[in-house]
Amino acid sequence: MNPQLSGLAALLLPSALALAAEAADVEPWKKQENAIVIDAYELNEIDWSEMLADKRIAGFISKASDGLPESYSCKGDHNGDTVAHCKTMWRKYAVSRELYETRRLLARSKGLLWGAYHLARPGNPIEQANHFLDYANPRDDEMMVLDIEGIDADNYMSLEDAQVFAGHVKTRTGRYPVLYTNHATARYIAANRDRYRILSRLPLWYARYKPAIAGSFPMGNWENYALWQFSAAANCTKRRCPYRVKGTESDIDVNVAPMDKAALRQVWAFGSLLPEKPFEPVDDILTASIPATGALKASVEAAAATGAAAQTTGAITLASGTAATFSVSVSADATAGLAATGAATVTPGRSLVEVTPLNYQDF
Repeated sequence: MNPQLSGLAALLLPSALALAAEAADVEPWKKQENAIVIDAYELNEIDWSEMLADKRIAGFISKASDGLPESYSCKGDHNGDTVAHCKTMWRKYAVSRELYETRRLLARSKGLLWGAYHLARPGNPIEQANHFLDYANPRDDEMMVLDIEGIDADNYMSLEDAQVFAGHVKTRTGRYPVLYTNHATARYIAANRDRYRILSRLPLWYARYKPAIAGSFPMGNWENYALWQFSAAANCTKRRCPYRVKGTESDIDVNVAPMDKAALRQVWAFGSLLPEKPFEPVDDILTASIPATGALKASVEAAAATGAAAQTTGAITLASGTAATFSVSVSADATAGLAATGAATVTPGRSLVEVTPLNYQDF
């Protein structure tokens, strides 16, 4: 680990991204000075001699690990797999690991920047982080990436687990990974950055297959993307493709950086959290307790200063320039220590905030 390299990248990255933000939202891959980065998985076919003829290509990011590690012995419970399929997956894993090491050796020998990503799945995030680090064996100058494909925790690693993954990578390597995700997931994380205070500050590798993304940034803590994946099988065909990479098929993923090759090389390993923007200040937090006996309705009045409307469990933050009144109705058995759940609608002047459900506890 080189702490000086990581510290330099932390200083350079925010300014580099901010300077490039305005010029990087409309087909930046057409600007010859912007660096191109290829990413691939084990089934992408590549003719390296042809691909390397494109001098704009600055880096290569390879898929490394995928979810939890494969079972070598195939004994015990292996998620309902047959033993034969379990053994097939282990052989596939062994071959893909060999391909990964071969591609890394070749790419680095040709002067390309190297990175590796982990495809995050449901399951223990610590075990997945260890699996990724054991598989990729990242060097200090190589990018590490956490690939989150969506927010459905049944199909993808939950965002809560993703924060644990990122923190464990930091513990073991001294660096945080980059976050790869699509526009919808990035926007969700940015909108809930108070809940995802690590994910929302990881440098963003942004996947969106549109010619322009004007107005998408700044987004939460992200002033701009670190990389933009703009071309893939989803929008690249034999007839039309945003960017053709020689020696590859149309299913290859192509990314653009909002900077030239020299600037990208300075920040490539990343590893530090982006600065956290201040949260909009809240004014008055009002809480209510429902008595175990007696009235099951409560009314509260308060004056709140101008600010953003917000909600928290068991509390409401009002935002308006005038006093506001709201009621809470609860239907439940009146027993000692009653925990009641109800719904409330708050009308603070110019805005309407619906809070449902609200949990109140009689102490």
